[in-house]
Amino acid sequence: MKTNNRANLEKLLQERNEHPERMAEIDEKINATFRKNYAILVMDMSGFSRTTVRYGIIHFLAMIHRMHGIVKPIISDCGGTVVKEEADNIFAVFTDVKSAVEAAIDSVKQTAAVNTTLPPEMDIHLCIGIGCGDVLMLEGEDMYGSEFNLASKLGEDLAERGEILLTSAAFENLEGDKEDWERVDFSISGLELVAYKRILSA
Repeated sequence: MKTNNRANLEKLLQERNEHPERMAEIDEKINATFRKNYAILVMDMSGFSRTTVRYGIIHFLAMIHRMHGIVKPIISDCGGTVVKEEADNIFAVFTDVKSAVEAAIDSVKQTAAVNTTLPPEMDIHLCIGIGCGDVLMLEGEDMYGSEFNLASKLGEDLAERGEILLTSAAFENLEGDKEDWERVDFSISGLELVAYKRILSA
């Protein structure tokens, strides 16, 4: 029976709150059960509010459906696993940053190719953030962790359409040539954030 689920995490957190004297012991049990190291990809579709106001929610839901049909097979082919989907966001994990970057690049390329066959109001533009580090993984449900939060911030709030942004940790763990990336500095919500942006080929 799997124990890395929300019910077991909540049970352990309840014990932690009720027995602070056992905090270290319970933290060790939580880490042993849930902690995993992943490259984390957060993919957001640009223009939710604008598109929904102009064309309606059904139109946008159909765009999300098309986007999933394009990018989920790419994520799988690159060795990734989709952890959850929320509105126009996809959250996935990979064993290494290089695979996450490959999935991100292929997803941007494939959606751009599909856009050439569609009217402008149906164009799909992705914003992607990638982090790397330990997370608490609830299998098939959710994940928690600093690098997940940073990847979400990059993908959902800071990346422009078609951009792929890496956290510092993801950049450090990226194997191979890094000449296609440039440092960018952000200041948001009192947070000074260093990221790396993929330089688009001419």
